Amino acid sequence: MLDVGYAEAGPADGPPVLLLHGWPYDIHSYVEVAPVLARAGYRVLVPYVRGYGTTRFLSEATARNGQPAALAADVIAFMDALKIEKAIVAGYDWGGRTANVIAALWPERVKAMVSVSGYLIGSQEANKAPLPPKAEQQWWYQYYFATERGALGYAKYTHDFARLIWELASPQWRFDDATFARSAAAFDNPDHVAISIFIDPSSMFLLLRDMHRVIVFIST
Repeated sequence: MLDVGYAEAGPADGPPVLLLHGWPYDIHSYVEVAPVLARAGYRVLVPYVRGYGTTRFLSEATARNGQPAALAADVIAFMDALKIEKAIVAGYDWGGRTANVIAALWPERVKAMVSVSGYLIGSQEANKAPLPPKAEQQWWYQYYFATERGALGYAKYTHDFARLIWELASPQWRFDDATFARSAAAFDNPDHVAISIFIDPSSMFLLLRDMHRVIVFIST
C-alpha cells in the first residue's frame, strides 16, 4: 500500500520508540529529541506520514485518505514490516491523535504513549457545542478546507499556508527561513494536498474490516 520513508537513530536492538509528526510539519520536528533518545539506548523511528516527504503510495488506485484510522493503520503496518511487536508511541497534532488511535485499537502493540497538543481523541458529542468566537476563529482553516476554494487555495499556496499556520500556532517560535524550508520540502509530496484536504467518511468501515490485509513496503 505504501513505500514509507523514515529516519532511524540509536541501537537496532534498543527499545523501539515511534515519533509521529503532525500537520503541517515533518520528521524534522524531532531533530533535537531523537538524538537524546538514541543516546539513552532507544531505537528511534520517525516515519513520514502518508502525503509527506519520501512516503509514497504504491498504486494510483488507492484512495488518498487522511482519516486518523488510516494513519494509525499505516503505523501498525510499519511496525509489522519492521517486526516490531510493541513500541513506545509518541506524537503531536495529527501524530498525537494517531498515537491515541493506536493505543485505543491496538493496546497490545503499545508499551507507552505520549500525545501532545490538539487533535487528541475526544467526545464527538461535546464537539458539537459551539465555542466562544475567539476559540472558533482558531479553526478557520478547517472551514476553508471544506470548500472547493480552500482545496484550490492550499494546492496553490501550500508553502505559504504552512508557514502561516506555523506562525499562528506558535507565535513565540522564532524559526528562520532555513528551518521552515527544511520541513517545507516534505510538502512537495504529490499526495500532500489530497491527504491534507480529503477525508472520505465512507471508508472507515472498509478500513477497519480490511485492516489485517494492509501491507507496507519500507525504504530508508
